[in-house]
Amino acid sequence: MTLVSWLGNSRPTGSSLLGWLLFQAGLFFLPSTAFLAALFLLTAAVLGSFQRSLSYWRDRWNYPFILASVLMIAGAFQAYSGWLAWVGLANWLPFFWCFWAFQPYLLSGAARRRCALCFLAGTVPVVITGFGQFWWDWQGPWQLLSGLIIWFIAPGGQPVGRLSGLFDYANIAGAWLAMVWPISLAALLQPSLSRLQKIVVVSLAISIVTALVLTDSRNAWGGLILATPFVLGPTLWSWFIPVFILMLLPIAFAALPGVDAGIQQWARSFVPENIWSRLNDMQYMDSRALASTRLNQWHVAIDFLLERPWLGWGAAAFSVLYPLRTGLWHGHAHNLPLEIGVSHGLPVAILIVGVVISLLIISLYYGVLTATRKNNFERTILFDRAWWTSSFILIFLHGADMPFFDARLNIAGWVFLAGLRCLVLTSKSNHDLYLKHLGDVQ
Repeated sequence: MTLVSWLGNSRPTGSSLLGWLLFQAGLFFLPSTAFLAALFLLTAAVLGSFQRSLSYWRDRWNYPFILASVLMIAGAFQAYSGWLAWVGLANWLPFFWCFWAFQPYLLSGAARRRCALCFLAGTVPVVITGFGQFWWDWQGPWQLLSGLIIWFIAPGGQPVGRLSGLFDYANIAGAWLAMVWPISLAALLQPSLSRLQKIVVVSLAISIVTALVLTDSRNAWGGLILATPFVLGPTLWSWFIPVFILMLLPIAFAALPGVDAGIQQWARSFVPENIWSRLNDMQYMDSRALASTRLNQWHVAIDFLLERPWLGWGAAAFSVLYPLRTGLWHGHAHNLPLEIGVSHGLPVAILIVGVVISLLIISLYYGVLTATRKNNFERTILFDRAWWTSSFILIFLHGADMPFFDARLNIAGWVFLAGLRCLVLTSKSNHDLYLKHLGDVQ
């Protein structure tokens, strides 16, 4: 079997072979080079726009994005942030179309599994370069393919002491690793693996968890913990969750204020200091400016939103307004719904967030987490659970940070949303068949 024919496997009915190959290549290269990945994915999206049974204008899931686009453009004309408002539209308007154009490549469970594994395989350079910079002081820039791929690797991490790999900052690397962790766990749990495949998958899963911990990102740590029970599925919750809580208790005792001194000292004797000290930075609040905390950023963002609730201040306005209000600079509000509201107004925030939350909830309604398997389709259900979980983790991370501003995370997020739409579409149009082939809802 040739490489092209192997890559052509799992292609959804109706999608072009070239588009399917380019789509996989784009996902694989995404963490390594946003330029090549965007080139491949854009071409695949164009090919995916032709010969569609459901046109863009007939798909009701696109209507909120169409209305949001109109409001965003209207807001840009009166934006406080000036020309930045027009540049900032590039973070949204093309992806409203990509959400629809990516869907032909994600219409089946087998296709979503293949795409999830492309994300996982593409993460290998992130892990390797992260370990290299962290332990062996590797540094870039490194150029591949005559400069088409340039890796900027900071020795010791960015910031120093925190693994960042191919990303500009450790929190962004942590977000990517938290996103692919459910996929690596699904790959680990899938049945019928050969011994070699098990060795590879176990090694990769351990490496991802290790790299994620070394990012020192509390949001990523939370994503790691939160994702695990969702991928395992509810049949294991009765024993896994109590055991998991018992495992987390020492960390809680070591980090939380107000714990008995003797118990806390005992917990800190075997919980690594970099973990409990990172979680327990309330001790530094007295020396930290209030304006630099997330709570204050959210409070100020809400004030901005209330002052211009309808069309917002324009993209990137928070970075302009916050220093004027507080005297300190922050590039964003560290919360995506608030950032959208400040930039584009409350109606746009409700429209976009509403679509995302609806996709999560409706896919839950159709049993993406509760369906079980006793036949050859077990891997499909497992990876659909991982797909939903990765989508959920990305949304969770945007509650207290903004990895969205990294182009690679932004693109990945829209791919996952498109996959959720396909899962809902498949389930809604053929619910009985879905239950027959993908398991009974418990």
